[in-house]
Amino acid sequence: MKIRTQALFGPVAAVLFFLGVAGLPFMIPGYSPISQTVSEIGEVGSPARIPFTVLLCTVAACVLVFSVGLHRFARRAERSSIPAYLTGSLAFSAIGVGFFAFPHPLHNLFGESEIIGYQAPLALALAWGRLPLARPMVRFSWIMVGVVWLAIAVNLLPVLRPAGIWPHIRPAFGLIQRSLFVSWFIWSAGTGLLLHRAV
Repeated sequence: MKIRTQALFGPVAAVLFFLGVAGLPFMIPGYSPISQTVSEIGEVGSPARIPFTVLLCTVAACVLVFSVGLHRFARRAERSSIPAYLTGSLAFSAIGVGFFAFPHPLHNLFGESEIIGYQAPLALALAWGRLPLARPMVRFSWIMVGVVWLAIAVNLLPVLRPAGIWPHIRPAFGLIQRSLFVSWFIWSAGTGLLLHRAV
């Protein structure tokens, strides 16, 4: 498979994730994407548990193919493959989240490990910064570093639960969590399209 083809699996992963997370809740009576987390779609006892696991594994497979494309491009350009490894790590985290349904203790462990994969935009921006062919990807990644880190910061609010803010944002907990997923998958989609154009 050519690098150009592998690059397109970045946007494919994003589209599958967005469609799945938007569609599967219709299987769950009373589910609210505004106040409830993504994990609750596939939690133990949920009618969407198996489809949710299949979704995450499919998305993870696409992310892995995308990460291979990043790796091959890095090797060809004689640059660091760390962005590819970090991207691939998110795929393994997603598989763990899918297989170990909430409230299994490993579910949260794999969920927290996604923080490693969320650093892929930063790694790409730093590692490929002086590569002329990668300039569009680097510029886009720097923008997404800010967006992803902002989403990470916002997602720390439910952990810290500041007294003055938490009561106001608690009803939107589902949206807060989704902001992080959305930001990273926008990066994977955009970077994949830019890589497809570059090679």
